[in-house]
Amino acid sequence: MDPKLQKVAEVWERDTAIVEGVDISGPWNRMFGQRVIWDYTPDLIEEIAQLPGAESFAWCYQCGKCVPVCPVDVVGDYGPRKLYRRAQTGINLLDSPDLWLCTTCANCLRVCPKLVDMVQIMPAAREHAMLTGRAIPAELQEALENTAKYGNPLGQPARKREAWVKDAGVPVPILHQIQRPVEWLWWVECYPSYHPRGIDASIALARIFNALGLDFAILGREEKCAGDSQRLAGERGLFEMLAEENIRTLSKYEFQHIVVTDPHALNAFRKHYPKLGGQYDVWHYTTLLARELPKLQPLLTKSLPYRVTFHDPCYLGRHNGEYDAPRQLIQALPGVEFVEMLRCRENSYCCGGGGGGMWLDSFAAGHQRRRLSEERVLEAVSTGADTLVVCCPYEVSRFEDAAKSTGVEGRLRVRDIAELLAEAMGLIGEGAA
Repeated sequence: MDPKLQKVAEVWERDTAIVEGVDISGPWNRMFGQRVIWDYTPDLIEEIAQLPGAESFAWCYQCGKCVPVCPVDVVGDYGPRKLYRRAQTGINLLDSPDLWLCTTCANCLRVCPKLVDMVQIMPAAREHAMLTGRAIPAELQEALENTAKYGNPLGQPARKREAWVKDAGVPVPILHQIQRPVEWLWWVECYPSYHPRGIDASIALARIFNALGLDFAILGREEKCAGDSQRLAGERGLFEMLAEENIRTLSKYEFQHIVVTDPHALNAFRKHYPKLGGQYDVWHYTTLLARELPKLQPLLTKSLPYRVTFHDPCYLGRHNGEYDAPRQLIQALPGVEFVEMLRCRENSYCCGGGGGGMWLDSFAAGHQRRRLSEERVLEAVSTGADTLVVCCPYEVSRFEDAAKSTGVEGRLRVRDIAELLAEAMGLIGEGAA
């Protein structure tokens, strides 16, 4: 160490500093002492990084790009960099509330120069926490138990999965009844089958499919949850059980394509079912309807005097690259004025429902200033929009609840794209199927 340096409260200065004839003594030559990395431990970082799928946790080099784009950090204190730093300073992720706050939205991965992949890390860490007997938030535990017992996280009986069909007002063929090949197998999923607002969108979509003359059918009571959110919440075994049962059911029928209501089902069928032997041509319903626009647009005869904004679902957009189809459908609606939110497309905010967050709402609320869904509806209102348009089954109920809790319910309605299309076609009235 240079004897001419003196140490004062971790600040270093030379008594005299002459550089190229210029005296820079005093604050001009001051520097802070080293932050000694040996005061910290790599053990808890390595504990996560040694889990299969979580290796990239150790790749973080603290650039901090992830933090400003993390939707949880906007309403709390989060981000991969912060999780790494906490592990470095002795906080075990496996025992921390932080383990359950990530929604796997993938916005951090979008900007990370080291490809630290929370979409892989968090499910691996959560699975390990479950297998080693760590505490699981009670509301998540209930959803997982319901899924294992009933085939859906809402705890509803399988026989009721097709009950909404009787209110559709149009034919909705069920495969085990018609016993014939179809072009489109419509995978309705859980919330569109059981939740009242999900059913509204299902009825609207059924009427649109009929108006377009599509050859489609549903599985009805034979369908079980696709399981992607359960997998991301750490229950890989439950996901594999659901996937194997669904693949066996699908093998009984002949169809050309699968059309899904739920982006999480889209993600499961495209990326994870093939690993278990389920290879399918899978479309989100907005992609299918955008392809059908030449036939659909002449049917859109009713002008809708709405100023709308659109929320990109994480699992349709960032995870599966579909940004244009929903916007093409919105822009085809007569009379509608479309305005984008500041955070949209690749940088869209998150509703908070992904990665198991749909069943962690009360838990997350205890660790954030406000819910992600509340942050998003306030952003929607700030655009001057009177309608927030969505195309993921999690979002209608989440955003409607958020509009109530933030006091903007009277200023902002939440509608699925299918509902607006059906309204413009005269197939449903304003606000309900």
